[in-house]
Amino acid sequence: MNTIPMGFGRGRGAKKAAPPPQGNLFSGVDTTPGARAAPPPTSNGFGGSSNLGQSNNSSSYNNSSSYNGASSGGGNWNNNSGGGDSGSTWTGSNSFGGNTNSGGGGGDDACRKCGESGHWARECPNKSEEKCFRCQQTGHRVADCTEPDTRGMDGTPGPVTYQPEFDDTEDGLFGGPRVTTGINFKKYRDIPCKVTGPGSELVKCIKSFSELSLGDQLQRNISRSGYEEPTPVQKWALPIVCNGRDIMACAQTGSGKTAAFVLPMINIINTQGTSSSQFSSTQTPDALVITPTRELAIQINTETSKFAFNTICKSQLAYGGAAVQFQRNKIRNGCNILIGTPGRLKQFVNDGTIGLQNIKFFVLDEADRMLDMGFKDDIEFFARAQGMPPKEQRQTLLFSATFPEEVQKIAKEFLRADYQFLTVGIIGSAQTDVTQQVLEVEQREKMTNIKSVLRDMPPGSKILVFVKTKKQADFLASLLSQEDMGATSIHGDRLQKEREMALRDFKTGAHPIMVATSVAARGLDIPNVTHVINYDMPDEIAEYVHRIGRTGRAGNRGNSISFFDPTKDYDMARSLVKILSEAQQDVPDWLESIASGSSAAGSGGWNTRGGRGGFGGSDVRDSNSGWDSGNTGDAGWNVNNGPASEELW
Repeated sequence: MNTIPMGFGRGRGAKKAAPPPQGNLFSGVDTTPGARAAPPPTSNGFGGSSNLGQSNNSSSYNNSSSYNGASSGGGNWNNNSGGGDSGSTWTGSNSFGGNTNSGGGGGDDACRKCGESGHWARECPNKSEEKCFRCQQTGHRVADCTEPDTRGMDGTPGPVTYQPEFDDTEDGLFGGPRVTTGINFKKYRDIPCKVTGPGSELVKCIKSFSELSLGDQLQRNISRSGYEEPTPVQKWALPIVCNGRDIMACAQTGSGKTAAFVLPMINIINTQGTSSSQFSSTQTPDALVITPTRELAIQINTETSKFAFNTICKSQLAYGGAAVQFQRNKIRNGCNILIGTPGRLKQFVNDGTIGLQNIKFFVLDEADRMLDMGFKDDIEFFARAQGMPPKEQRQTLLFSATFPEEVQKIAKEFLRADYQFLTVGIIGSAQTDVTQQVLEVEQREKMTNIKSVLRDMPPGSKILVFVKTKKQADFLASLLSQEDMGATSIHGDRLQKEREMALRDFKTGAHPIMVATSVAARGLDIPNVTHVINYDMPDEIAEYVHRIGRTGRAGNRGNSISFFDPTKDYDMARSLVKILSEAQQDVPDWLESIASGSSAAGSGGWNTRGGRGGFGGSDVRDSNSGWDSGNTGDAGWNVNNGPASEELW
């Protein structure tokens, strides 16, 4: 039996091909100059014989009829093997003009990857590991690729011309929407805090910003930014950083960590003067702040610009997706605090746009991700870059909502030995200000359920929906928009301009629903998010904590709804029950049943040692070296004689 290539006349699973019909779909006549007379050509399904290419045939089809036809793309069908049902070979062009070669006879279709019969291509045992079409790396498909798609029409990277707008005027900085404190903000006074490390007994918390002698202009900027009193992480981190100490600070989402490291940097730059000059082609900033996402870098820059308004301190941005020369020119106008993502920052270090010799502050925001999720090599690049002061001659500041012990061990490489470890509340736990609801929903029922949940939302709700894949984000946002629900999406495949537009539309309420991947899970401070929906559960419990932390910020109430598929999210059950219990939330009976059957190894990242060891609930030095700070009083748990930690959390 002749084997006809897939896509030309029959499906891959067919076992027998019928003789091709006679006649050309266009005219039945080969009008190619110099074409010789031939029996009536057969149709190949794309036009048979055409004036785009010459056909050539020296064999018989099925020992009886001549098969003659040109491809629709200009290549030549060329069949020159002997006749017969089982001995002929098809060699021809595809529909784009290239050659299609298939060997030998046989009764079954051959695997298109290895040429052997007896199995399909998807079952091929000899296939090489496929590469992602976008980044050319193995181990994932393009649908799951985390690299931005910047390819041109020919597959090569296209030029990035986007120039983001940033209004650094007084009205632009202080006139926009912001997260206001909620009715539960005052309870922050009772949140337990703990400082450990050599000399931690000397650390005293502040009760107001005025205790720091920050200067009149900086104090005015703090007030205009909506800060009335320091949050717990600010009460302890500000004096530690202002006194020149390294810090690893672990506090819940929405607790004001950004101000805790930005204010001391601006104050010291204003007091000691700047190291950089706007007349130099190579800028030497005083502070380098590295974040895992572009959106978080933009947010930190906005907050920094507010605090630095009308001072000598200038902050600049460096992140991918925006025009390189545009950012380079902005930096050369003067840069004291440089904020960005690793890729673009490395580019500017390598090409001499910035020099690191004057760095006084080296800051990692969302430090657990920066050190444990693929960025460690980048951080080592900056820490060991030419000109970068050694850790003994700079301050290294690490901030995050979660700090697993393995990340703490890595972080010690970049910190001085006497760094201070600050914990606020129960680390790795969700806030009690967020009402958490977990629903048992199988994958095939999720679409119906989310439509029902969204229709029941009160008017004026602002909902952030998390999914696992970029394709799912676009698909779900499109479907919800067709239902007149006003949705947009944000993920790594969207152009930077589109990402910023989606975020802006969500913040302003133009689109009250934003479907996002993990790019929006960390750090983003979006005003008035009322609900977070986990359409897909994350793979790790730490990501769950970060996700639901987008609501219930600064003492405001929030809500989260999670679709839990027992067949896919089984490993999350045990750690999820623990999170719900610590946050004083109702735990469904069905979830407890699943959790009781799950193994300790399948706890979604939860380390059962010490109850919350997997999230850095205690200074890793306490357990590894036997050293215990023994802090009591203001530096220990139960600050200001508040209730015990187990009562609060």
